[in-house]
Amino acid sequence: MNKIDFKKDLKHLYQPAAKAVVQVEVPAMNFLMIDGQGDPNTSASYQEAIEALFSVAYAIKFKVKKTLAIDYGVLPLEGLWWADDMAKFSVADKSGWKWTMMIMQPEFVSAALVRDTIAEVKKKKNLPALGKLRFESFAEGQAAQILHVGPFSAEGPTVARVHAFIDAAGKRSGKHHEIYLSDIRKADPAKWKTVIRQPLR
Repeated sequence: MNKIDFKKDLKHLYQPAAKAVVQVEVPAMNFLMIDGQGDPNTSASYQEAIEALFSVAYAIKFKVKKTLAIDYGVLPLEGLWWADDMAKFSVADKSGWKWTMMIMQPEFVSAALVRDTIAEVKKKKNLPALGKLRFESFAEGQAAQILHVGPFSAEGPTVARVHAFIDAAGKRSGKHHEIYLSDIRKADPAKWKTVIRQPLR
């Protein structure tokens, strides 16, 4: 059984270069999603959301392997970030941040499969955020992106490069989007890889 590597198949979306900002067309894709708010470094609901998302994502992967004979690597965690007043969207104060954390699902993962898997996970684990989890299509369209290498606290200049790229030719739209390619529990922060993406119009 061959293992599908969607990060490789969708390299233009999940493995951009760190040298220059590029413009991409992001198609509609299906995601497991959980919404929340507050500082991700201190919010219990944020940690609960991550645990629920990965628990269901891996349970779906194993269910697909068993029932459909398809093996694939679970996609990385992604986050949409914003504030009601974007003028107050500051790294210095994350308490007002709102977020949607999500993990992309392959086309062969159906809504029924997700529903059944969530029910199965609920029987095995007491995860408070499971009740907030939803399965939804998300279409970003035109966006600018670049790979940031380093800790999250050093993203400022990288984000500024993306914004400058967009402002030179159009306008920013949608929400600040990050894709976390590294396992931050194990990797050196200096080597963390994060895709920084911003929709544009």
